[in-house]
Amino acid sequence: MIRVGILGAAGYTGGELIRVLVNHPDVEIVFSNSESNAGNLVTDVHEGLYGDTDLRFTSEMPFDDVDVVFFCFGHGKSEAFMKEHDIPKRVKIIDLAQDFRIKSEERKVKNDESNTKEDDSSLFTHPTSLHHDFVYGLPEINKTEIQGAQHIANPGCFATCIQLALLPAAAMHLLTSDISVNAITGATGAGVKPGPTKHFAWRDNNMSTYKVFTHQHLAEIRQSLTQVQGSLDAKIDFIPYRGDFPRGIFATAVVHTDVDEETIVKGYKDFYKDAAFTHYVDKALDLKQVVNTNKALVHCEKIDGKLFVTSCIDNLLKGAVGQAVQNMNLMFGIDEKAGLRLKASAF
Repeated sequence: MIRVGILGAAGYTGGELIRVLVNHPDVEIVFSNSESNAGNLVTDVHEGLYGDTDLRFTSEMPFDDVDVVFFCFGHGKSEAFMKEHDIPKRVKIIDLAQDFRIKSEERKVKNDESNTKEDDSSLFTHPTSLHHDFVYGLPEINKTEIQGAQHIANPGCFATCIQLALLPAAAMHLLTSDISVNAITGATGAGVKPGPTKHFAWRDNNMSTYKVFTHQHLAEIRQSLTQVQGSLDAKIDFIPYRGDFPRGIFATAVVHTDVDEETIVKGYKDFYKDAAFTHYVDKALDLKQVVNTNKALVHCEKIDGKLFVTSCIDNLLKGAVGQAVQNMNLMFGIDEKAGLRLKASAF
């Protein structure tokens, strides 16, 4: 059994991680850490887990008793935590925040308090070690590296959805002019902490944009597209939207190209032919096909010299926890799909 510890277990990602792992055939949850909820039953916070677990939150962090620890912190906290705590070198780490996603001396990040915190638009420069050993955990392009990694930087939710829409185009060297991207996310993407744009009365029957052209996930998107294409001079004009639904991301991208549709579709199918959870679909997508699953679905069509790509994921699963568990499975050499065979909430 893989012995697991969870830090920041009381938030949306922490609760979703527990939901997946209590049903994982190869996992034992050793501790679920939450300072503010220490001693309370996990079901006191994550009420959807009644009948599934009698686990309690703890303020303890017995790293010697686990094989892997998941960081479900807010952005900017993982790096500081690692400096302040001694985690045995044998213990693997999967970080769901963005602290180690970018392989550079400086990273542009948001001054956020939660994992996805959509409402803070202030940018600051955040220094990191040039020599950190975190592998970017997108299995569709980094599977071999993930299998040998000790530390994983789990991709962001928007980043995952948009990269999976564009990576096959990058592999065909189609990203040579500016790319237009629109994507809408569910309310859980804003994190569990209350805020003005998170209340039901504001969110219901409402829609808005935020962080237009400046979203923090752009850096990791560019990094992966550059990795696959070799270079990327094109701009990515990304407009994120808040949706009035709980979970899921639906993204559209427009790429200018003269390549014919048949060639492009074949390229997309070839790129994902061995992917465990990412699938090319021959018809238009809808969000309910992926909600409550670790799947990513992708579809494209050519219209008047423009490639139109749609992609969709569940922001809490393939966009966060599901992908983190997929990475754990790869790191420990077990079935990549273990614990993640989930049915979509299609109706």
